[in-house]
Amino acid sequence: MPLSFTVEELGKLTGADIVGNASHIISGIESLEEAKAHEASFLENPRYENLISKSEAGVIFLSSRTPLVEGKNFLIVDQPSLAFQKVIELFLSPAQTGFSGIHKSCVIHEEAQLGQGVRIGPYAVIDRLAVIGDRCVIGAGVYIGPETTLGQDCLIHPHVVIHDRSILGNRVILQSGCVIGSSGFGYATDQEGQHTLLQQLGRVVIEDEVEIGSNTTIDRARFKETRIGRGTKIDNLVQIAHQVHLGENNLIVAQVGIAGSTKTGKNVVLAGQAALVGHISIADNVVLAARGAASKSILKSGVYSGAPATPIKEFNEQVVYIRNLKKLVKRLDELEVKVIALLPKNK
Repeated sequence: MPLSFTVEELGKLTGADIVGNASHIISGIESLEEAKAHEASFLENPRYENLISKSEAGVIFLSSRTPLVEGKNFLIVDQPSLAFQKVIELFLSPAQTGFSGIHKSCVIHEEAQLGQGVRIGPYAVIDRLAVIGDRCVIGAGVYIGPETTLGQDCLIHPHVVIHDRSILGNRVILQSGCVIGSSGFGYATDQEGQHTLLQQLGRVVIEDEVEIGSNTTIDRARFKETRIGRGTKIDNLVQIAHQVHLGENNLIVAQVGIAGSTKTGKNVVLAGQAALVGHISIADNVVLAARGAASKSILKSGVYSGAPATPIKEFNEQVVYIRNLKKLVKRLDELEVKVIALLPKNK
């Protein structure tokens, strides 16, 4: 039997204030553009406020800052996306694996230590002296290297590689295909141009509540550590080089590249394809916009953009000037013609 809830019930679940018909029945969820009268939706980005009047949604989650449209049902809450997530979880649930416990095909070294309630999927490998904390879930085909430690309640999705001596805190999530502790990119080049690999013998430390996306790579340090601060969330396809230190609660979006020995403060946001050169520092509460590149340290909080990274206001002014260059050149040409016409002619 399909699930259904009244707008009032959804309001109680999410702590939202109700505007409109509290008894209206909701039996599904959908995007704002495609929702029908029996479905709930939400609006987080004010850029799309014009869609509210066009939407057929039975109820829409909004913040109190968003103008309402007469004749529609709303649930008013501080964080509409977060509240809507609770509704999503009412109607949708993740598919559950058919494997439980420790699968007979996995390989666990006799010197490894497993905590209570650990689950390990098919063909996973746990190497010598690895320590797996209580209630960790290790997916199929995962490799956990020697002397690696996982805290409690970690979720390691299939085909993750965690190299030797890595340290993971509690409640760390690693998505499929990410590689932790691979060798950093370090070579010594002689006078003949030949490159000799510098062994990377440090480690990676990932603190509590860190989440790392698919196919992201985090290199081990040459002799000390690469560290990812507590609560930091890293998207897919990110490259973090050796001996980088990311602060707490950073947000690192897809295809970001961070060169070696760079440090970020707390609550730093690096948008898609942003880049940081090596051996620089980024202050707390810095936002670097998409494709921005920091070539030197950013010591003051704020929003930056461009390459090299510039405060956003200054960057936007530069963009306006560049867009008007053609007009400016035309005006200069016209002024040049007028000035030449005013000059005395040689007899």
